[in-house]
Amino acid sequence: MQITFLGGVGEVTGSCYLVETDDVRFLVDCGMFQGGRDASRKNHTAINFNPESMDFVLLTHAHVDHSGLLPRLSVLGFRGPVYMTPATADLLSIILKDSAHIQEKEAEWHTKTALRNKRSLRYENVPLYTVTQAEAFLKQMRGVNYDETCQPHPLVQCRFRDAGHIIGSAIIEVWLKSGSRQRKIVFSGDLGQPGHPIVRDPTFIKEADYLLVESTYGNRCHRSMQDTRDEMVEIICQTLIHKRGNIIVPAFTVGRTQDLLFLLTDLQRQGRLGVMDIYVDSPMALAATEITLRHRELFDKETIDIMNWHSQHNKNLRIHFVQEVEDSIRLNHIQSGAIVISASGMCDAGRIKYHLKYNLPRPECSILFTGFQAAGTLGRRLVDGSKNVRVFGEQIPVHASIHTVGGLSAHADQENLLDWLRGFSQPPRKTFIVHGEPGSAEAFACAIREQLQWPVSIPQRMDSERLG
Repeated sequence: MQITFLGGVGEVTGSCYLVETDDVRFLVDCGMFQGGRDASRKNHTAINFNPESMDFVLLTHAHVDHSGLLPRLSVLGFRGPVYMTPATADLLSIILKDSAHIQEKEAEWHTKTALRNKRSLRYENVPLYTVTQAEAFLKQMRGVNYDETCQPHPLVQCRFRDAGHIIGSAIIEVWLKSGSRQRKIVFSGDLGQPGHPIVRDPTFIKEADYLLVESTYGNRCHRSMQDTRDEMVEIICQTLIHKRGNIIVPAFTVGRTQDLLFLLTDLQRQGRLGVMDIYVDSPMALAATEITLRHRELFDKETIDIMNWHSQHNKNLRIHFVQEVEDSIRLNHIQSGAIVISASGMCDAGRIKYHLKYNLPRPECSILFTGFQAAGTLGRRLVDGSKNVRVFGEQIPVHASIHTVGGLSAHADQENLLDWLRGFSQPPRKTFIVHGEPGSAEAFACAIREQLQWPVSIPQRMDSERLG
């Protein structure tokens, strides 16, 4: 019985873990690598095993750094089922097709550029999968409700528990038999922070033989939600009223966009914001929001209260979902008073790059980051203070104000993570720190050793560990 760390270690993208015995082989997550010049090569070479030998896949949630290579796995020969919560299945039906569409368009652009400049073609000139292939993969999805036990294989039982990260996100408990032994492995997935909008707080798990726990923010603590709300109000008032500029918000279409809409609605409910126009510029944001609203049984009480208020006061917060390319282009002619929420959250693809191109040079505008920016991404360069960035091959000066509002993160911080670990009745035999950049993972490992006295390990990519 062993586990191999194929991705999601030493970084926050590409999550993928191979679990195998003599009788069964399966994956937990099959995510896309994001950020940096090497991401395309890593994605094209990530599936360096035989997909046909996989019995099934378990998926923690819909974000592409956990799900984005599933259609490629299918293209390369995997024909088994992929188990996930029903909400995750609904979200994947739009996310993976959108991912394929972006890949096809970017591959076309890179190919034209290479031919024009007489350069040889590279990985980025070929999409990982097409829209047609993404649609074909959807037939392999299987929905499993929270807290129900399912048996994807005679030797494996699993249970999906609410992770409180985005709608449908799950902690996965796995019971695996090998010979006369049975071991329980828990995969935290991405854990949300308690009190986060829309979703419920993460479920506590009582026991595990082995644990894989994320560490995205394992080296820091977020600002309180009240401080975050105050900061949001200050940025909006300064930019829209005093400087008469625009606010551009790179946001993940699934999760963060909906969080922002609910937060802005709540601030208006409190009388802290006036009438305003919000443009949600992402072709799939409307569908993602509609899917979120279909799963109201997963909402926390505060979200339901906000929704009831908004149904009676919806004229004060004018939300425009922008679908057509022509309408997206028109947004770049707006000189002031607009809040534009656009994908992608790390600024590496999609319409957000156009909004940055037109608004970054303007000192009266603000760029508002509300989520983690992986190393190598355009978003990370902006957060790190770059004075010039390249967008569509053009050098763009950065004169707009750059703001990072960490309290809106959908990831638990170090304190939240430690509190979740304290929910175990006894330490696992071993805890593996995953899904974190090296400094964050090491800081979190040190905190666990010092405060909990647990045995922990920080695996490297392609490491294998035998589970006794």
